[in-house]
Amino acid sequence: MENIKIQIQETNNKSIIKFVSNTILINGGSFEYNNIDEAKSSPLAQQLFYLPFVKKVFITANFIAVQRFDIVEWNDVQEEVREQIQTYLEKGNNVIEEQESKKKAIEVYAEVTPNPAVMKFGTNKALTQTDVEIKNIEEASKASPLAQSLFSFPFVKEIFISENYISISKYDIVDWNEVYHEIRAFIRQYLQEGKTIISELPKEEKKEQVQTQPVNLDETSTKIIEILDEYIKPAVASDGGNIAFREYDAETKRVSVILQGACSGCPSSTITLKNGIETMLKEMLPNQINEVIAING
Repeated sequence: MENIKIQIQETNNKSIIKFVSNTILINGGSFEYNNIDEAKSSPLAQQLFYLPFVKKVFITANFIAVQRFDIVEWNDVQEEVREQIQTYLEKGNNVIEEQESKKKAIEVYAEVTPNPAVMKFGTNKALTQTDVEIKNIEEASKASPLAQSLFSFPFVKEIFISENYISISKYDIVDWNEVYHEIRAFIRQYLQEGKTIISELPKEEKKEQVQTQPVNLDETSTKIIEILDEYIKPAVASDGGNIAFREYDAETKRVSVILQGACSGCPSSTITLKNGIETMLKEMLPNQINEVIAING
């Protein structure tokens, strides 16, 4: 059995700390509790509310975020909370009880994307809090039973799983209008049955994953990430893709980003990159950006 490790991660909100697990805590979705009564279906959240400084608990696939009251500082108590969470998990206790995991009616819809090889399948169920890109069935077998099942379709080339959608890249042996109904029905049934979506987050050394909140960044890099998150990511996600900051070279004033999902290999991505993203960054950060280059995820 894999050793459970909980790491402390600060957030932009000084009252909130994330306790990040190296294992999957719950199978999709997220849960927010404002008090101990709301947390009846989460023994772990109830246990945390016995700490007098805990104001709110948020549980998702691979982390638990806790908001504190101002009666303490996190530096004084965060290690105590980390140890309590890790001890609880090491005993094999449930994070969310079965009754709360009852699913509402699952809806899955298909959307075309600017990339003709990629179809986006959106759903009303939260799938993951961490974007996962899977290039082949070997990667899928280690990280996502859902992706592994989808690779049983011979035309499936790559899969990108985000918070509430799955982007699937196909080979040219079929047209989407011939197969998307079958894929949509398959995903819907899989989710209705409550099967595991993500079993293990891909290891960073194996994939070019980008930290949600990179540390030790210079001021320009921080501003670039804020612009991408606020103005670019929502539009890209609506097309079934994702864009993530890679690095900023202060000498050349070059920004490197990673394109994933429908954006990866999309014929129009270069135009979008130059006419959209690069132009916006140059306008919002004058004299700091010369060029934006992309790396396919």
